[in-house]
Formats: sequence, C-alpha cells, structure tokens
Amino acid sequence: MKSINIKLCLAENVKTFVNTVNRYPYDMDLRAGRHVVDAKSILGIFSLDLSKPITLEVYTDECDDLMNDIQAFLA
Repeated sequence: MKSINIKLCLAENVKTFVNTVNRYPYDMDLRAGRHVVDAKSILGIFSLDLSKPITLEVYTDECDDLMNDIQAFLA
C-alpha cells in the first residue's frame, strides 16, 4: 500500500483527479481525519474537508504510472 498527501482545493481539480484515478484498476481511498471515502467517488470527495491536505491510499505497491499522472495534486 502507498500513502501520499494530496491537495484538491478547486471543484475542477476534484473532477480532473476523479477522471484520472478512474483509469486505473487499483482500489484507492481518501482519508481526512477519521473519514474515509472511495477515491473514485466525486460525491464522496466533496464530503471531505478539502481546505486541508488529504491522504490518498492506494492498495498496491506497483502504481508508479498513477503517481506520475497525479503529480499536479501532490501536497
């Protein structure tokens, strides 16, 4: 499992992020405090506090391609 902090401060960023992660078969969650949502769910993401960095948890170790695609969102 890989965990990285990301920042999604604009609605357009959330849309782009969801479109990007949906291209990958990996299971992913976003964690903000005690709240955990599916990283591929746009509604779930909007239920989080997006003013602070959130943690992306990818349940695989071989996800370098994904990490390259989400560079713009790294906190």
